Amino acid sequence: MTGPLALLDSASLYFRSYYALPDSMTAPDGTPVNAVRGFTDTLARILTDRRPSRLVACLDADWRPKFRTDLLPSYKAHRVAVPGHGEGEADVEEVPDTLTPQVPVILDVLAAFGFATAEAAGYEADDVIGALATHEQDAPVEVITGDRDLFQLVRATPTPASVVYVGKGWAKAEVLGQAEIAERYGVPADHAGPAYADMSALRGDPSDGLPGVAGIGEKTAAKLITQFGSLEELIAASQSGDSRLPLKTRLRLKDAADYLAVAPTVVRVAVDAPVVQSGPDAVPTSPADPDRVAELAERWNLGRSVERLLAALPKA
Repeated sequence: MTGPLALLDSASLYFRSYYALPDSMTAPDGTPVNAVRGFTDTLARILTDRRPSRLVACLDADWRPKFRTDLLPSYKAHRVAVPGHGEGEADVEEVPDTLTPQVPVILDVLAAFGFATAEAAGYEADDVIGALATHEQDAPVEVITGDRDLFQLVRATPTPASVVYVGKGWAKAEVLGQAEIAERYGVPADHAGPAYADMSALRGDPSDGLPGVAGIGEKTAAKLITQFGSLEELIAASQSGDSRLPLKTRLRLKDAADYLAVAPTVVRVAVDAPVVQSGPDAVPTSPADPDRVAELAERWNLGRSVERLLAALPKA
């Protein structure tokens, strides 16, 4: 049986590894490698537990794209200039000096093993994941992330797409599809992904610099999207004076009209992002460059982590 296409929110995963593991994990020269080892171990767990046939590690080419900040200057304005700091993570205002040098090592490990990476100039990893997921016609899709923003990608057709949510670590990973998102957030099950995005735009998200509509929280947002079907229909109903909307709600929506005009573009992933992939996405059965893998393992003290990843590769 063909396994799923796994789309990794790479920065989300290595950020979590960095904060979950001590920086006392070092290379022989003293360089911390906690993020590298944690990411490598997570990749091994993904192969072992989820058994994907294809896998793409998706990257941020731009953590704060201009097309979003032009519309909403507050978008991620307070964030660090490092990708992966998603909803549910503690606020961090400075780039961790010991994380930044580890990112190229992670990319070296991926390349040496032969795993595909992908990015799109001027776009976030979320957009890359959204484009690849949306255009997949053959295999089930599993988005592996600690960022709730990507809940918008769950779907039933043409192939099912779900999110393996690792916000509480891999040991507590949750597989969430349309039914689970609908039950958790009170949005319609038949289009839970798009409805989640609309709800997110309405309620806002301070961690992303999204102000939302004043006075409308998550439960009210979900109720409104469920009642009217979409954010566009809700706005149209408000503008037409629909009697199903209380006057107070109509006034709140009117006051937030400028924000609501741009929020969908900011919140929804750009499924037309011009994705460039490093190579084929089939999960390798053996390393593309075994000598390079051995060299990286020795140079960066990755021994056990690399051994686990080697053991997790599918048999030819």
